[in-house]
Amino acid sequence: MEALSDNALMMRVKEGDLDNMSPLFERYKKPLYGFFYGLNREQELSEDLVQNTFLRILKYRHLFRARLPEDGSDGQGGSDFRAWMFHIARNVNNDHHRKKRVKATEDLENWQERIGHHENQSSEMQHNEENCMLSMAMDRLPEDKREVLLLSKFEEKKYSEIGVVLGCTEGAVKVKVFRALQELKVIYKHLEKSH
Repeated sequence: MEALSDNALMMRVKEGDLDNMSPLFERYKKPLYGFFYGLNREQELSEDLVQNTFLRILKYRHLFRARLPEDGSDGQGGSDFRAWMFHIARNVNNDHHRKKRVKATEDLENWQERIGHHENQSSEMQHNEENCMLSMAMDRLPEDKREVLLLSKFEEKKYSEIGVVLGCTEGAVKVKVFRALQELKVIYKHLEKSH
């Protein structure tokens, strides 16, 4: 039996067949975890945010409108499940941080400590200074720039998909990615000099 597409599964969930949420969860728990971990660098928080994203998908399932497969558009602004899910994930992350603003900014030592002592990092990451510096440079980026790089470079989403998630044009996404990469390069070179 051929596996159902994401949109087909979500349409069934929308119609009340909640069992179809399970295959969607299995397909997307790892990419979502990677997205949240890239933003927050906290294993437990990232796992919680994945769960919260799927709870919110269930809560707002009635709002999902899939594109028709024939032409890619239903003429009513239908969307691709993956883009819709990342849009929700982004809102879940923003809502979490809005509620939990203990400090407006964290000092660099805190970020470095988290990067250096996190249990879930691969051994390659722990032993590879270059990757560690790249990770530190990513952490120094403002959240909006870090987010756009995570979506484009690590989640390998197309600019058009990112545009749906961020609510802007494909051209605006290209500019955001370019500026984020430029800033990342500057930060990385600065870190290289100080090491």
